[in-house]
Amino acid sequence: MTEIMIRRLDAEAAREACAALADIHRACVARGASVSLMADTPREEALAFWRSVAADVGAGGTILLVAENDGRMVGTVQVCAAGRPNQPHRGDLAKMLVHPDAQGRGVGTALLAAAEREALAAGLWLLVLDTTPGTAAERLYTRGSWEPVGVIPDFALWPDGRLGATKLFYKDLRGG
Repeated sequence: MTEIMIRRLDAEAAREACAALADIHRACVARGASVSLMADTPREEALAFWRSVAADVGAGGTILLVAENDGRMVGTVQVCAAGRPNQPHRGDLAKMLVHPDAQGRGVGTALLAAAEREALAAGLWLLVLDTTPGTAAERLYTRGSWEPVGVIPDFALWPDGRLGATKLFYKDLRGG
């Protein structure tokens, strides 16, 4: 694998990337990731999900990053502004997805670092996220100095329909 390139997408680029992002998303779910879709989600529904993300990018509420390797998208992450008058400093890190073929090669680490930089540049210095306990994603966030808050049982469904827990994290990007 050659160098990973991280790129922020504007609304037009996000719309153009919907098919590739839907394919990454579905590949992750097919491997068992509990990330919004179910195992039997049709491609058209995944495309509709990513079209809604592109619309959010266009409205200015979402920062969408992609990781590319050899001209192919291999990962993505979003920073979603809280969008509330009393939370102008807060955002959610969402939909961290790395195609199974690219996992274990630093893509997630690169996406996480870029998402944190982009969030801070946008004035979002407090980020929150949720992830499945006991996964590589949990280890990524722990290595990235994210603070665990707690575990909520039966939070979401696994792609096969079983209930699963989630672990909440936060990170203050202002540094010490």
